[in-house]
Amino acid sequence: MLQYFIFYKPFEVLSQFSAEGDKKTLSDYLGHLSKDIYPVGRLDYDSEGLLILTNDKPLTHQLLDPMFAHQRTYWVQVEGEITDEAILQLCNGVMININGKQHKTKPAIAKKITAPSLPERNPPIRFRKNIPTSWIALTLTEGKNRQVRRMTAAVGFPTLRLVRYSIGRVNIDGLQSGDCIETNAAIKQKLFSK
Repeated sequence: MLQYFIFYKPFEVLSQFSAEGDKKTLSDYLGHLSKDIYPVGRLDYDSEGLLILTNDKPLTHQLLDPMFAHQRTYWVQVEGEITDEAILQLCNGVMININGKQHKTKPAIAKKITAPSLPERNPPIRFRKNIPTSWIALTLTEGKNRQVRRMTAAVGFPTLRLVRYSIGRVNIDGLQSGDCIETNAAIKQKLFSK
């Protein structure tokens, strides 16, 4: 039977079930799931938010193959008051270094947003009174290693907190960090629609 899950991955949790040192993994939250359920794609240890888990192999292939470019939106807290110029650069694509090679990111959708209502992060972002922060929503159709962090750094605004808000029309609205909900095959349509 095919199963589909939406998980709000907490900060400092590996996107895998297998143990690695003393780091928390998906097993700490989702150990009860069938052994044939796997995360589709990944979120870095220091990132949070939407992770899809399933045993639907064709869907996994579609989500991982760059040919099926689909939208992923991240809410990003950056250091400093981000400028319109930096937003424009993110929209047009920036040069980032991937495995020692220069890569120009595909055009993206970037906009400044008010601080979203999110669960508290544990541990919280270090607060520095004299350094402001700002939030952006960044929508990508490619997924290079640590791409969002590399992009914001390239325009001079390092990432402090990174939350994947949505993939297509599937999002984390109403979920708390660590929550997991089962859904059905209708999710497939939502993952690839704008």
